[in-house]
Amino acid sequence: MDLGIRGRRALVCASSKGLGLGCAQALAAAGVDLVMNARGAEALETAAEGLRAAHGVAVTAVAADITTEDGRAAVLAAAGDVDILVTNAGGPPPGLWSDWSRADFLAALDANMLTPIALMQAVLPGMMERGWGRVVNITSQSVKAPIPVLGLSNAARTGLTGFVAGTARQVAGKGVTINNLLPGVHDTDRAKGLDAAEARRAGIDPAEARRRREATLPTGRYGTAAEFGAACAFLCSMHAGFIVGQNILLDGGATNATI
Repeated sequence: MDLGIRGRRALVCASSKGLGLGCAQALAAAGVDLVMNARGAEALETAAEGLRAAHGVAVTAVAADITTEDGRAAVLAAAGDVDILVTNAGGPPPGLWSDWSRADFLAALDANMLTPIALMQAVLPGMMERGWGRVVNITSQSVKAPIPVLGLSNAARTGLTGFVAGTARQVAGKGVTINNLLPGVHDTDRAKGLDAAEARRAGIDPAEARRRREATLPTGRYGTAAEFGAACAFLCSMHAGFIVGQNILLDGGATNATI
């Protein structure tokens, strides 16, 4: 399928690896020029060069912490006018409700709610003026069904979801769509870290922790960054202009809900 976005320009956050890289790869394959961001310069440049070589698109790599004001300023200055924004940031650490302080909650809100909001506030006016834009926020399946050990993520990402629900409907008339992709367990460093934490808690090895979690998924396996990226690219395409303010699960059927 021709996604109709060749020659567009996208900013993809936290895209040196994992789900962010999966999104960047799918957009590059569709002919989209990229501004890629991550904190680690070496891994970021390696990923960027791989996409330049594979797809012949222009890729600007900006090593910065997108969750800080200075980091966002640097990334947005390099990005300029973008047609597509994919927000993403690492999730907060797991734990229990009794573990977290006010500072922990503020850090989670900064990274997973206030940062994507700030990025949207920066790019939406230009998108609306030009009459076309796509925003995809990578959130979590936890906004549909809370995950007890991820209370910080539950709280921050649900707040972002509420912001998007109202804002998406205010900008849709200008040709701009905002939607959220809700990943479940994908084969990324984040999943490996959570498996390791569960292994320590249960006194088992990480491979066994992974096998146990895979057994809870209807698909019987973890998702891949490539299939996640393909879903993201479709939401960024010319075909998705009537999809507004939606929360789309990519969780292998893990969330047990009728609607």
